[in-house]
Amino acid sequence: MISVRRVREMWHRLDVTVRDLPLGLVILAGALIPEFHNHGTQLGGLPARPFDALAIVAVALQCLPLAVRRRWPVVCLALVSLGFAVDQLRAYHSFAGTAMPVALLSVASHLERHRRTTALVFSVLYLPLAVALHRLGSGAETPSEFAMYYLALVLPWGMGSWLRSTRAVEADRRRRVAEDTRAAERARIARELHDVVTHHVTAMVVQAEAARYLTAAPERLDQALTAVTETGRRATTDLRHLLDLINPDHGTEATTPTVGRLLALVEQTRRSGQPVEFTEEGTPAESTGSADLVAYRVVQEALTNALKYAHGSRTSVQVHHGESDITVEVSTDGSGARAPASPGGSGRGLAGLRERVDVLGGDFHAGDAGAGGGFVVRARIPAGSPS
Repeated sequence: MISVRRVREMWHRLDVTVRDLPLGLVILAGALIPEFHNHGTQLGGLPARPFDALAIVAVALQCLPLAVRRRWPVVCLALVSLGFAVDQLRAYHSFAGTAMPVALLSVASHLERHRRTTALVFSVLYLPLAVALHRLGSGAETPSEFAMYYLALVLPWGMGSWLRSTRAVEADRRRRVAEDTRAAERARIARELHDVVTHHVTAMVVQAEAARYLTAAPERLDQALTAVTETGRRATTDLRHLLDLINPDHGTEATTPTVGRLLALVEQTRRSGQPVEFTEEGTPAESTGSADLVAYRVVQEALTNALKYAHGSRTSVQVHHGESDITVEVSTDGSGARAPASPGGSGRGLAGLRERVDVLGGDFHAGDAGAGGGFVVRARIPAGSPS
């Protein structure tokens, strides 16, 4: 059985003229019902006349052009107005006169340019029609009544203008939302690239710098070069995961770093010559949302900064898994020295971490550890929040 949603989708895929035609056909069918003859708009006070062949033409001119009311709104209004004039001058007073306000609403709502000119032209053309009806009716209808009907036609025009402005506002809102979304996505991708590239490149630079002084110890030199190779491979893997997530055709099977990989991250930092103590407490929740990724990035960025600015300093990484959050603390004691070959920082990393944690409703702090020197990064990340 076809669902309502499926029917709606099929309907919206049809051409706009096909979708607009049924309204005209409904009004046409109503105008041709004998009981509705001479029971429509009556302007000018002319005595009603029985339907004839010309009446059918007048009714068709008023109803069938509604099929193009959105594609060619001016053409629709011109044909409907012609049919309406014949209808009133011949005193058929058909139900098809209902099409006139529909045509006016469509012009005001869908005409892209020259709306004011169109309104002025049709207002001017209304004057000879009113004069002709007034003379044919032998003064049965006063000029004020013609003016009242004109004002009645202003209402659907105003409604169409309001609909048009509403659509324009909504389109502008959607455009701004799309631009903000793209900007946020670019910022997110920039943060991910910064975290991945900066950490691995910094580790490789430090490892390569250390290898320069190990030429007299082949075994240790081989270990250092092996660490550089492993770091490069891990960087390639992380970048591939990140590019898979960015690729819209990749699907949802791409994996992201989790807290479970923190030990490998710590081991990589240790091989770069940074003494790191790692403590992990508690049991990770079954569903952490994006908290585990944010916790991983906090540790990654903090260890990268430790390599860059406090190389050789004792570093402590503490991760605690609570029932509703993950707490991370990474601190250095300031006893080391900055690696001379490490690249300088832009400050984007810590700011990006603060944004990540704030989005999830957590707390973030980065600053001096105290009187003894060093640096500490603390983060409390609520678990279960969607990415």
